[in-house]
Amino acid sequence: MSEQARLIKKYPNRRLYDTRTSTYITLVDVKVLVLKHEEFRVVDAKSGDDLTRSILLQIILEEEAGGAPMFTSDLLSQMIRFYGNAMQGMMGKYLENNITAFSDMQKKLQDQTKTLYGDKPGMSADLWAQFLNFQGPAIQSMMGSYVEQSQKMFQQMQEGVQEQTRKMMTGFQLQNPPPGQTKPGKTEENK
Repeated sequence: MSEQARLIKKYPNRRLYDTRTSTYITLVDVKVLVLKHEEFRVVDAKSGDDLTRSILLQIILEEEAGGAPMFTSDLLSQMIRFYGNAMQGMMGKYLENNITAFSDMQKKLQDQTKTLYGDKPGMSADLWAQFLNFQGPAIQSMMGSYVEQSQKMFQQMQEGVQEQTRKMMTGFQLQNPPPGQTKPGKTEENK
């Protein structure tokens, strides 16, 4: 039987209470839970509303405000433009799939490093850093190729949707001609 997700309550004074440990925690503690891959939910103590996403966004905001931001202003602007756009739902899934693929690739590289050099604490992190320093250009090239492939797939998908829409609209126009026009193939004599 799997363990139930950890419940964290957020009180009006903005404090977070971990019901499993019966202690108040901070956003840093929640970040540690994320890094440990622990399942948790954050709920409003009064209403019971799920606040998990907003807490995770707060953690991202704090990380971005810190020393080395991950997102450029241009990327954030582009993401904002997708809100309210017809492609919003697809964009979220697209980003999620790409991050999952990137994480899977990172895990495989880490597993290969452990296989080659063992699982010595500290040494593994050092070796991983050295590996990334030496292999950085190769990894960036690989990710560039992946992005190009993603762009091509996305473009093909868009073209497919456009073609389906064109066919659907053409069929609709043929079945329901504007007033005063006849369907193709029908002549005045066939009416």
